[in-house]
Amino acid sequence: MLSAKNITKSYEHLQVLKGVSIDIQQGEIVSIVGSSGAGKSTLLHIIGTLDHPDEGTVFLRDQRIDNLGGKKLANFRNKHMGFVFQFHHLLPEFTALENVSIPAWLAGRKKRETEEHAKKLLKILGLEDRMENKPGALSGGEQQRVAVARALINNPDIVFADEPTGNLDSANAHDLHRLFVRLRGELQQTFLIVTHNEELAKMSDRVLHMKDGRIL
Repeated sequence: MLSAKNITKSYEHLQVLKGVSIDIQQGEIVSIVGSSGAGKSTLLHIIGTLDHPDEGTVFLRDQRIDNLGGKKLANFRNKHMGFVFQFHHLLPEFTALENVSIPAWLAGRKKRETEEHAKKLLKILGLEDRMENKPGALSGGEQQRVAVARALINNPDIVFADEPTGNLDSANAHDLHRLFVRLRGELQQTFLIVTHNEELAKMSDRVLHMKDGRIL
């Protein structure tokens, strides 16, 4: 479903990725682990079209995406990919429901249809009583679950999660791990996760270890 081949990336004189290849199947949870500086987040950002490789190709559902740019890239990313980061990046002036709905509104979907889908996702994530709360009134775990719902609102082919539990306590981190597995089961959602958390990695279908810009 997603295929990246021979990805290289350098910043000035530092080569961060050294010919990395990865294939991910539909409905799979894949975790990438490794020490800081191994190239994990750089790889995720390139596969997720947030950065461009120096060399190599990335295909999603047989469409090459590493060479897209501008509005075409932004539209493709919004419709086909979801993102969850260590910090939730919710907009503080909007409610949980509105934060989840924003990517769908940007994609041109109808307001009522979008809100119904957002409500369904928030209910699945146990936030049915928190929909009208703004981020400042939510706990850290609740904010991150809102961010997960936002990542899912456009029914993406894949969700990229970069250290999604890095800002959570152990209890909330465990809940988020279980949530990813449940979403894979209920929605056949595909995940690529970069994490230092061994517990989360062990719950994945595959664990890839990176060191010095290569997958071991």
